[in-house]
Amino acid sequence: MVACSHGSQSKRSNEGMQTFHPHWHAKAHPAKLAYKFIPSGKCATYAELEARSNQASQLMRAYGLQRGDVIGIFMENLPEYFELTWAADRAGIYFTGISTRLTADELAYIVKDSGAKMLFSCDALADVAIEALRGCQDCVGFTVDTPVPGLRSYVAERDTRRAVPVDDPSRGMPMLYSSGTTGRPKGVQFPLPDLAMGDLDPLGLLLQNAFGFGADSIYLSPAPLYHAAPLRFNLGVHRLGGTSIIMEKYDAELALQVIEEEAVTHSQWVPTHFVRMLKLPEEVRTRYDLTSHKFAVHAAAPCPVDVKRDMLDWWGPIIFEYYSATEFNGMTLVAPADWRNHPGTVGRAVLGKPHILSDDGTELPPRSEGLVYFEDGTLFEYHNDPVKTAEAYNDKGWSTLGDIGWLDEDGYLYLTDRKSYMIISGGVNIYPQEIEDRIITHPKVVDAAVIGAPDEDFGERVIAVVQPLDWSDAGPALVEDLQQHLAATLSKIKIPRQIDFMQELPRQPNGKLYKRLLKDSYIEKARAVN
Repeated sequence: MVACSHGSQSKRSNEGMQTFHPHWHAKAHPAKLAYKFIPSGKCATYAELEARSNQASQLMRAYGLQRGDVIGIFMENLPEYFELTWAADRAGIYFTGISTRLTADELAYIVKDSGAKMLFSCDALADVAIEALRGCQDCVGFTVDTPVPGLRSYVAERDTRRAVPVDDPSRGMPMLYSSGTTGRPKGVQFPLPDLAMGDLDPLGLLLQNAFGFGADSIYLSPAPLYHAAPLRFNLGVHRLGGTSIIMEKYDAELALQVIEEEAVTHSQWVPTHFVRMLKLPEEVRTRYDLTSHKFAVHAAAPCPVDVKRDMLDWWGPIIFEYYSATEFNGMTLVAPADWRNHPGTVGRAVLGKPHILSDDGTELPPRSEGLVYFEDGTLFEYHNDPVKTAEAYNDKGWSTLGDIGWLDEDGYLYLTDRKSYMIISGGVNIYPQEIEDRIITHPKVVDAAVIGAPDEDFGERVIAVVQPLDWSDAGPALVEDLQQHLAATLSKIKIPRQIDFMQELPRQPNGKLYKRLLKDSYIEKARAVN
């Protein structure tokens, strides 16, 4: 790794802090490390972040962007991500992080739908960006790497601008798109905040008060920055004056090495990260000193109970879990000890009040499965889609994201699955998550997805698509072994009648699975047969 120390510069108190913003940290502690990228070692101090983000916001103004306008960021985990997001945040501009896995058509859809006036990309994604921009006449394309026809040089144009705040600063914010795992992604839009530049927003307060983030925090972020949680958490770290350590790509052993070498104190994960670490050989898992690590949080997808329990046994009582979404319409949180007493829960509400409703809107008693709604959560709307916005709310003003779950008598929420993933086979409702959680505990499996495919007799049949730890194991023997493994705990109707293998499932780096792609492939196969 390239040396880039944060050392003693990270050791200071929050006492006397008057404002929460990189601008203040750049003045008070200009040499303190704001972020470092691993394994490249590229990094920036708060003074450098302050200068570059001011130049970038001046560049946005030079291209005519004003409060309420939108930029798109379509790039890998690169240092310029933070320059651009903080530039937009200073200039009252929405910033839309876009998945690096999109095709040109999918990218063009988001650029057009969001109304982005500037799109920033990089060498690895330049061809896709250029193709997408051909149909987006109102959007100017930039690259943070090598300029090519169709993409201007961000760095060259940035460096011509003054490193001072714009004359009319105001708070911007993310406008992120849902993952699109069940259809076209939806832009989640909130009103621009009416906050002073140095005020903490609700997420910043949560990081500070519930999760213990502060100026001394060294935060490991192993996920893509285009995803809501990593982006928002890292910006929160910068507001509080901590240091972000960003993995350019996730690697299970490297993550453990980084915790040791960077003296990481805080981190955030998704269940697939845990699964891959647990599958490492024992001598690798115990090789690294993790004693600096005081707080880990995970979310984004349900975590199998056995995986969570194994991680707590390994890392100790430092693993917290929350349930929320890009829409931020509600939030639950569970501490390690409470999870031990309520295994499988995603916690009790810290934002909004959860309710479980039947399909006809009737509120259900404890331990009854239904749609999860939140009362008094954050209001949101889907950009350019009033119909989908209206569908997310009921007549009481409570909102749902389509998740199925139940509450226990103590108010702890348990998620069953998404309604759109439910399989109806022979008139029986089957939730894939339960089956997936069991499959993933098999020692020869690294990932799994369970879907419903068309079936003439039952309407849908249960199919498991499995990613083996070793591809040479893919075959009839593993199929039989997996079915026996499932039969020990699941009823016969839940055991997949068909188990197929893939070398890698279509899962986003943020942990969410593109089940739509899998389902569509089986639907096409069924049509071809018929």
